[in-house]
Amino acid sequence: MGPTGPERAVPEQRRGRCRPVTAEERQRQIVRAARRTGSVDVTALAAELGVAKETVRRDLRALEDHGLVRRTHGGAYPVESAGFETTLAFRATSHVPEKRRIATAAAELLGDAETVFVDEGFTPQLIAEALPRDRPLTVVTASLATAGALAEAGSTTVLLLGGRVRPGTLATVDHWTTKMLAGFVIDLAYIGANGISRDHGLTTPDPAVSEVKAQAIRAARRTVFAGVHTKFGAVSFCRFADIGALETIVTSTLLPAPEAHRYSLLGPQVIRV
Repeated sequence: MGPTGPERAVPEQRRGRCRPVTAEERQRQIVRAARRTGSVDVTALAAELGVAKETVRRDLRALEDHGLVRRTHGGAYPVESAGFETTLAFRATSHVPEKRRIATAAAELLGDAETVFVDEGFTPQLIAEALPRDRPLTVVTASLATAGALAEAGSTTVLLLGGRVRPGTLATVDHWTTKMLAGFVIDLAYIGANGISRDHGLTTPDPAVSEVKAQAIRAARRTVFAGVHTKFGAVSFCRFADIGALETIVTSTLLPAPEAHRYSLLGPQVIRV
């Protein structure tokens, strides 16, 4: 990433001279801060870095062009990539009211399904917890958290897919997981993603996770994607499905209606709650 904005001078200990901080160094600091805290604010960054707000805005535009952040009104948040992914613990603290609304609406799409795949991630876990407990249901999942949340539900049978457990998300992956999934025919799959875009479909940072998600979609008669508005337009490393593979997209009203309509033109029903 080359320089994209003005430089400033900071003290350099050696020989008592000042060394200019390059735009690349400043942008690296911004990415580190965004990944550490989950988001950054233009005003706070300008004060911390000792530069003008417009310089920070130029830095954020450059970082967005490189796929490292997504800009928001007054700031930005980090984009998950092959080199960076948020943990389940972090996801459980961000956009929680929005995720709960989405999960409730997604669970209402169950219909007459008797076998359900629930993906890894916090929103799918909330969907699993919102599923009815007054009827027999078999839930297949790679998520240890989801399996634990449903284990004591009397009418629900939980099948936890075997495999290597990823520490950040507490979900299983690799050939053990996909081989087990390949033996099932599932009525409904609830799928999450790190990014969803009209050009690149559904994406996730880790190839092993991508394989599990793709196999779940192949095994399912119906597929529902559920995700917060910040997922839309984001693109991660591994593509695992096209938009047309989805029956329904469930998100919130924070995704603008015109953009939701553009996704619906690719095939799925789009529900905003």
